Amino acid sequence: MAFAKLGDSDRAWELFHLLNPIHHGDSPEAINTYKVEPYVAAADIYGVAPHIGRGGWTWYTGSAGWLYRLLVETLLGLHKQGDHLHFSTHMPKTWDSYKLHYRYQQTVYHLTFLRDPHAPPPEPLHLQNDRQEHQVEIRVRG
Repeated sequence: MAFAKLGDSDRAWELFHLLNPIHHGDSPEAINTYKVEPYVAAADIYGVAPHIGRGGWTWYTGSAGWLYRLLVETLLGLHKQGDHLHFSTHMPKTWDSYKLHYRYQQTVYHLTFLRDPHAPPPEPLHLQNDRQEHQVEIRVRG
């Protein structure tokens, strides 16, 4: 979160990649090292031999909550305040766009974020529960 807030989005994404539990189960070697469930956030990843890379304290809700906030609020940049959705994305340099599907009550918003170096700061999106699907394009400097 600190690297993103300092403007170093690529470093923030690099650190998220290291924390993302899915990457601890993407090969037989990674599974053998991590030794815990690759679909939950571990509170600890050991750094001392002979257990370097092994996960610990899985199903720990504090780590999962902070990992979620890092991804959704900080890196992807969604902030809900009342019935408005605010955007402050930290898109990695290798991305030109990304899409999110955001549910607000019974209404789905399909959000497409596009890199545009000339874009002004995006305006907040007024959310309404009209049970319709909405396609929204958000241009960000990234």
